[in-house]
Amino acid sequence: MNIMSNTPEDLLKEKLDQLQCHFTWRPQKETIDLEDLMYRLQDSIDMNMKYEDQSYNQLAFVNCLQGKCEEAIQHLKEAEKILRENHKDEFERRIIITYGNFAWVHYHMGQLTKAQTYLDKLEMICKPLSDGPCYTAMIPEVYGEKGWSLLSSAAEYYEEAKECFAKALEQDPDNTEWIMGYGTVLFRLEAFSGTPESCDQSQSVKYFRRVLELDPDDAMAMVLLALKLQRLRQNEEANELVEQALQKNSDLPYVLRYAAKYYRQRGSVEKAIRLLKQALELTPHSCFLHHQLGLCYRSKLKYSRSRSPRNPEFQQKVKLINLCKYHFEKAFEHRPRSAVKPQLDFADTCIIGGEYSRAEEIYSRLVELVDIRPENMQSICLEAGLFELHQKKSETNAVSLFLKGVKIEYNSRERKKCRMNLLEWADRKLRVNAHDSKALGIKAFLYQLDGIKGKATEYFEKALEFDPGNEQYVSALSQLRI
Repeated sequence: MNIMSNTPEDLLKEKLDQLQCHFTWRPQKETIDLEDLMYRLQDSIDMNMKYEDQSYNQLAFVNCLQGKCEEAIQHLKEAEKILRENHKDEFERRIIITYGNFAWVHYHMGQLTKAQTYLDKLEMICKPLSDGPCYTAMIPEVYGEKGWSLLSSAAEYYEEAKECFAKALEQDPDNTEWIMGYGTVLFRLEAFSGTPESCDQSQSVKYFRRVLELDPDDAMAMVLLALKLQRLRQNEEANELVEQALQKNSDLPYVLRYAAKYYRQRGSVEKAIRLLKQALELTPHSCFLHHQLGLCYRSKLKYSRSRSPRNPEFQQKVKLINLCKYHFEKAFEHRPRSAVKPQLDFADTCIIGGEYSRAEEIYSRLVELVDIRPENMQSICLEAGLFELHQKKSETNAVSLFLKGVKIEYNSRERKKCRMNLLEWADRKLRVNAHDSKALGIKAFLYQLDGIKGKATEYFEKALEFDPGNEQYVSALSQLRI
């Protein structure tokens, strides 16, 4: 029999759970790379980026998760001060999340009276703004800040961030902050194969254009729009936008990093490296900058063919491999969960340099990750599978990894490549031995996946001829016949 607890602490917790703030939103300690997020938020504060109050708010949440509650209080005070100075007319609408965070931090510190004080303040602010719970109000300022917080936390939250910006724009359609947020989350989702957004690469373009209509000096909108136009082969306008952005904000790391990516993709690698090094001086812990530098050096590595240690080309190759490894490793140093691509690139560089055991160590760790974006796990399965197949000559392990990638129901490029590798392997085995039960089972599974039930049944039956009693094949056949 459950007895409801009515202690003051429990009653207060019930009220706190009604709040809209970082402590009630989805990102938690287990799903984000705290150290990396802390560096990124601190960088945005140090560079006087837009929405500085939001950075202080989210940093306070990170501090509290790290057990640094006093620091959290100081950062919330900074957020409140900025809002009072910069948003006098909108202060009450914008302070809701900060006061919610204050209440939660005081609760974690055991200061229940102070926590209740902030709940009382929220009740006074929110009652005129909302018909819902008296301690919060679902207004654009709340949706917008939640969207930015989710967007900066981890890729797993991008879809939810998109919904938040959409709700903010429903009520405030010409607000550049929410338009930029919506455009940015579309930009990121369009880059993931398998998302609905990836089917139309131009959706984010209209939002960046709209930001520039309302604020022609927004350099971030310029460089992000340029990257999209580059992908759409509208190179002349893209080039003009990047140059314009650099003229306006040549000392802003976020502008420098996207401009560098633009130049790297255009083939101007040396220019990209110069911009990335400039940005790295301003934000030395940036995962993005280190990853981009690694990619720049790897693009130069392609042209180093010699294998003779005395040959200058070979010496240059070794130098480039070491630079790639250094920057890729820096890119995932504080992001073991979220920086999957830099880790795969690091492993690939190790393979180029013949360091197979180091690559295997990376793949083994990545395969064990849970609760990451599906296309990231499919990328891991693909790259680890190819390593098992070509470097370790372990067909069994390779097939197992490709199968794992295919079984993740997410229609990415990586899944298609896993499928292609499985099909090539099965066909190759069957050319040598038409009775290979495992290859027949793989073909059957792929037909089943494609919805071709007749062929799937035929191949599962053949597989059972040469592997009688295989429970997996028997079970699959039973499902197909039902």
